[in-house]
Amino acid sequence: MMRLSALLNARLRTGAFLLLVLLLQGCSWPGGGTATPAAVASAHPLATQAGMEILTAGGNAFDAAVAVTAVLAVVGPHGSGLGGGGFWLLHRESDGLDVMIDGRERAPLAATRDMYLDDNGDVVHGLSMNGALAAGIPGEPAALVHIAERYGKLPISHTLAPAIRIAREGFEANAQYNRLARFRLEDMRKDPETARILLQDNDIPQPGHLIRQPELADTLEAISLHGKTGFYRGELAAKLVNGVREAGGIWSLDDLEAYEVMERAPVTGNYRGMRIVSASPPSSGGVVLMTMLNILGGFQLDTLDDATRTHVIIEAMRRAYRDRAEYLGDPDFHAMPVARLTGAEHADRLRESIHLDRATPFPAGQGAGAAAEGMNTTHFSILDGQGNRVAATLSVNYPFGACFMPPGTGVLLNNEMDDFSAKPGVPNAYGLVGAEANAIAPGKRPLSSMSPTFVESEVGIAILGTPGGSRIITMVLLGILDMADGGLPESWVSRPRFHHQYLPDVVQYEMDAFDTELVDALLSLGHALQAKDSTYGNMQAIYHDRKNGRVFAASDPRGVGMSAVSVRE
Repeated sequence: MMRLSALLNARLRTGAFLLLVLLLQGCSWPGGGTATPAAVASAHPLATQAGMEILTAGGNAFDAAVAVTAVLAVVGPHGSGLGGGGFWLLHRESDGLDVMIDGRERAPLAATRDMYLDDNGDVVHGLSMNGALAAGIPGEPAALVHIAERYGKLPISHTLAPAIRIAREGFEANAQYNRLARFRLEDMRKDPETARILLQDNDIPQPGHLIRQPELADTLEAISLHGKTGFYRGELAAKLVNGVREAGGIWSLDDLEAYEVMERAPVTGNYRGMRIVSASPPSSGGVVLMTMLNILGGFQLDTLDDATRTHVIIEAMRRAYRDRAEYLGDPDFHAMPVARLTGAEHADRLRESIHLDRATPFPAGQGAGAAAEGMNTTHFSILDGQGNRVAATLSVNYPFGACFMPPGTGVLLNNEMDDFSAKPGVPNAYGLVGAEANAIAPGKRPLSSMSPTFVESEVGIAILGTPGGSRIITMVLLGILDMADGGLPESWVSRPRFHHQYLPDVVQYEMDAFDTELVDALLSLGHALQAKDSTYGNMQAIYHDRKNGRVFAASDPRGVGMSAVSVRE
């Protein structure tokens, strides 16, 4: 269904925007002749438009990814930004290259293992969540430059132009922005710079209020002119470091100068004849996803009744997240048995431990439950006319990150330090527990759940991902299972969701996910259930049907995003 009100309120510019764009949820365009389909699905109409503008101007999917990332940094500071990081999964059609660009944040070089503990060895509430001490060294600016220079066709000055324009002219805060701002309002008010720029008179922006970010525009221009050095060295770097240190943080100029983007081989595997390509550590996404799919591959899911099918999916989630807690972390600091965890033999053993007639809870442990908010972090998917594709999940962690902005920079900092195990076995803000593999260390990248993913088969190619904290991986799983059953993007993004993450030992589910009969059946099997009073996630998905050349794109109805499909002849 067309989101007409969202489009009108977004104050979209036409610019060089291609006329053959279908601004529809779940849109498609038939192939045929010499027409080549292209598509963008993102969490904000302005970001989708920017991506399509770049494709229309002759850029490829990687150029469009730079533009979409930058615009999301401007219009969605609650989910991502230059002060955060992310993973960009790239496929280059000309040579079949699949690579993950790791722009994940790093712990400052002065970070210590116990920096968030008190004298008694207990975690200090909020210390890894709010303010300058909660921020890791951002990776997004370096990733933008890396992608533009190594994989793009257009100069970065071109691909950053839409974001610079919107930052200067302003955008209207939408309902999602205001809801998340209200969620973090008291923390945002504690930092004068954050409040000045992202609030209105120290309160939630009113309808029609334009959020203008001239300092952020200047920062984007510095990157546009000077590349990576425009952010990580020189005047801007000094402003970032001085602002952080004056507010009690521990950044140094060496931290910024030392930051490097990493190129990593994705996690790959197979499920029901489909090739899965997903994020590799320091993301847990690909490993956990393949573990779950490998377990489920031993069941004939389509032959099971609804209760049994749901039960075995939950049990697969439970076991894969246990592996996550025990084994995964930064691959540059910790050796992990990725091949074993994603192998058939391991899945066979885990599958054998599943009982069809009862749940198998693990020993009791701590776990606070997944965070209530599911729109923090963001995702976009892109397909260009040459078959290149991008799935990118970006984050500042909690909504509006650390709620801290170094003066004069316009850069809202992340609070990704909370993604480390501040104390192994103690849950973070998302209820996730970790072991020594994810303990804090200088220069280390915290474990993530972000799961940008490709799914390839003889009949089609899917590009998908979502925000949602610890629940990201299970949302992607449910989308892939839907695809395997013949569903298209509109179904993947809109289907009701459920989740289990090992600890706490409870199945969380959206209200529409389980009917009364299914609830009763799962309870009788021994599952603890928790109905959520709100939805979660914001999936952006694209599917290219190889048989007839059609392209389908969809933006999650839970959000305010937009999908677009075009044809260039």
